[in-house]
Amino acid sequence: MTGDRQTVPRHVAIIMDGNGRWAQSRGLPRVAGHRAGAMAIRPVLNRAAELGIEVLTLYSFSSENWSRPAAEVDALMALCVEKLIEERAALVQSGVRLRRVGLRKGLPSKVLDELDATERATQHCKRITLALALNYGARAEILEAARALATRVLEGMVRVDAIDEPMIEAELCTAGLPDPDLLIRTAGQQRLSNFLLWQLSYSELLFVDALWPDFAPEHLTAAVAEFAARQRTFGGIQGTSSPQQDPAAVPARIL
Repeated sequence: MTGDRQTVPRHVAIIMDGNGRWAQSRGLPRVAGHRAGAMAIRPVLNRAAELGIEVLTLYSFSSENWSRPAAEVDALMALCVEKLIEERAALVQSGVRLRRVGLRKGLPSKVLDELDATERATQHCKRITLALALNYGARAEILEAARALATRVLEGMVRVDAIDEPMIEAELCTAGLPDPDLLIRTAGQQRLSNFLLWQLSYSELLFVDALWPDFAPEHLTAAVAEFAARQRTFGGIQGTSSPQQDPAAVPARIL
């Protein structure tokens, strides 16, 4: 794929940032921002499916988020349960397969029950996969993969010199999913925040100023258009036969 322009990303990952600031700017409690952010998911998911995106991964709760005030964490877990129950039938009807990404350990049993029930209900759906990164941290994910492979080495199941990238990828939370082609982070922040560090090695990065509750389907459409205009070389050299992109034609940021 050296020097290729891919029109539509197969996999888009989004760091949904800005719920708290959205609420604060309106004089509302932070939980109101999280609820507004949850409401923004369905229209963006629908647009992703319309655009032909195969996988949409949403960073909804990181392993570091447990350090937030207990009341906020409890509200987030309750909101997760509520939305899983509320949206399950709609996901099935829309052909959306849910995939959990992250550690089970530490999540409340009610959250796990509803996640499992939604994964079972949507396992036959093929229009688009919604990967929900919940209790996820990339460093912990890579650490667990290393431990799993080390155990297999100690048990004599695999040789150290036989370990390769596909073997590591098979141990990651995203096993079986393509790596993200495009990462979008909302709310103007420009960092990865321990998200998909292995998988984002060659992803296109896009940082937008819109707070997540304000992120609309039109923002996703614009992001895909910018992605299509970028030349991806994957470490190679851009071919001289490829049309050159006019830097002024594509904004560096989407407001």
